[in-house]
Amino acid sequence: MTNQNQIRNFCIIAHIDHGKSTLADRMLEITGTVAPDKMKPQMLDRNPIERERGITIKLQPVRMVYRAENSKPQTLNSKQIQNNKIKISKPIVSNLEFRASSLLSSEYILNLIDTPGHVDFSYEVSRSLAAVEGAILLVDASQGVQAQTLANLQQAQKLGLTIIPVINKIDLPHAEPEKTALELVSLLKISQDDIIFASGKTGDGVEEILEAIVDTIPPPSGNADAPLRALIFDSLYDRHRGVVTFVRIVDGSIKQKEDMTLIGSAVSDSASEVGYFVPDQFSAPQLTTGEIGYIVTSLRDIRLVRVGDTITSNQKSKACPEYARGIKNKNYRDENNQTIPLTGYKQPEPMVYASVFPLAPGDYPLLKDSLEKYALTDGSLSITPENSPVLGFGYRLGFLGLLHVEIVSERLSREYGLELLVTTPHVEYQIAFSNGEEKIITSAVDLPDASHIREIREPWAHLVILSPSTYVGSIIELLQSHRCDQPQTVYQSEKTVEITVDIPLSELIVTFYDELKSISSGYASMSYERTGFRIGKLVKLDIRIADDAIDALSAIVPSDRVDTIAKEKVAKLKDIVPRQQFEVKIQAALGGRVIASERISAMRKDVTAKLYGGDVTRKNKLLKKQAKGKKRLRQFGRISLSSDVFIKLLRR
Repeated sequence: MTNQNQIRNFCIIAHIDHGKSTLADRMLEITGTVAPDKMKPQMLDRNPIERERGITIKLQPVRMVYRAENSKPQTLNSKQIQNNKIKISKPIVSNLEFRASSLLSSEYILNLIDTPGHVDFSYEVSRSLAAVEGAILLVDASQGVQAQTLANLQQAQKLGLTIIPVINKIDLPHAEPEKTALELVSLLKISQDDIIFASGKTGDGVEEILEAIVDTIPPPSGNADAPLRALIFDSLYDRHRGVVTFVRIVDGSIKQKEDMTLIGSAVSDSASEVGYFVPDQFSAPQLTTGEIGYIVTSLRDIRLVRVGDTITSNQKSKACPEYARGIKNKNYRDENNQTIPLTGYKQPEPMVYASVFPLAPGDYPLLKDSLEKYALTDGSLSITPENSPVLGFGYRLGFLGLLHVEIVSERLSREYGLELLVTTPHVEYQIAFSNGEEKIITSAVDLPDASHIREIREPWAHLVILSPSTYVGSIIELLQSHRCDQPQTVYQSEKTVEITVDIPLSELIVTFYDELKSISSGYASMSYERTGFRIGKLVKLDIRIADDAIDALSAIVPSDRVDTIAKEKVAKLKDIVPRQQFEVKIQAALGGRVIASERISAMRKDVTAKLYGGDVTRKNKLLKKQAKGKKRLRQFGRISLSSDVFIKLLRR
């Protein structure tokens, strides 16, 4: 059994592109966790999309062994790192030895959880923070403190984690480490001497970070004799073995083949395998108190293994002194003698919804099969069948956020060879009826007749923006154009301001981030958290093309802006929809009333071109016949829109 005093569990808090994955690479090299010939950049980012975009989408734990000594930290240059010729100044035990928990007194197990930095995955980040005792606050020396960094820091402080402030990328020519240090001093109320200056690229300062982890982060404090309580902070699906849970053992221990229960989903199973991440999975006889590792289940539905759930043993722990004396310990068992689950669990809820349709109607069976397979790897994705008169059969999907929308659609295209049409993302609404009943809808198509509706409630979010002070005026104007409450401003430093405001979620999810980046020259950053529902003055806006209602274009919009939005939509459609043999009407309707309309004139064809003289009545006869045909097309003709039209339409 591993001594808890020799375990340090930590994660890295950082905004996107602040060098978190690169710093993790240097830690793996210095501790010798990965052999030099197997080392590659962004070692913990396993998905190709993560490597291409330079962001972490899926969290990844890793177990390292570090020998702590009072020696001067070494500095590694970029040439050493590129050639994988880093000299490890401190000898470490071999992989086989440390996996067997054969540690010397000066050696420590460092469990790192490499977490996503994007707001879409904030719940997963919060559960990862709950699985550790400390966090490295990593800030880019050239960008300073960003909004998502601040949001994750506040979560870590609420959980009482030890914070190690680190300023990264000090090797960049445009780095401003001193300026960034002043921001951290003001934010954390610390001395500048408490800050570590480092470079994940060159390795400078990384050993100092490792020493700080050992010296300042407290060891786990669980009860090894208590009933098993393991926190699930992530999971993945292995088609050969079943669902693999990523766990932190808070109390007790678990061995291979031992029975267990997932409290939240009320599912009983057995641990077919347990082990560690190094960073690949490596089997071990058992996981003990304070350790981070994995448990392989026999479950085939990843939705049963929920992030934040608690795993407990099916058997009472006879070795627990409290049970030996016949005393129920309220920290572990309730009045019914059931294991008390760990706090903080909640069911992940979709933030935005979008519909997906195959560009080729014949690909619907492939889309159905692909989503069924993809759902095995992503338990946060909700899937509902949908049928559109114009777009055909498809699915309405619930996502954690806009980045989640992009990742899912890109993976479906790459991994399953699908060409997809993804509609504009939208949010869910609460509908209260006159008879007292309530309903939640995720699309404007589902909105019932207005005469039966008492009120419509829309989701709101608490938004935090960090920006250079020179852009405050422009940002305030942007916020006021998006139906927000009165913004509050607090100056973090002389040149950096924090703006907080409550805003409808529907105003955030499509173009707001791009607009914010545009008016701030790319310097502003934002994070948001859903806060609840509010009553809104909202109406359903329908779009008709050639008298056909286009469900994918229907929207729930503010009643005071419906005229403006309607005119903008039909004007854009006029530029996109191709001309037909007959005149096409484009209408925006509020109930049965058309409030905006445009017409696309019919293509003109010279039907008299083949005439070579003769009486004028011959010409008039042909023109009259043409006019009669166009009139008939206006009445009975149906417009055929290509997939390209919808792609242009929905992305504008």
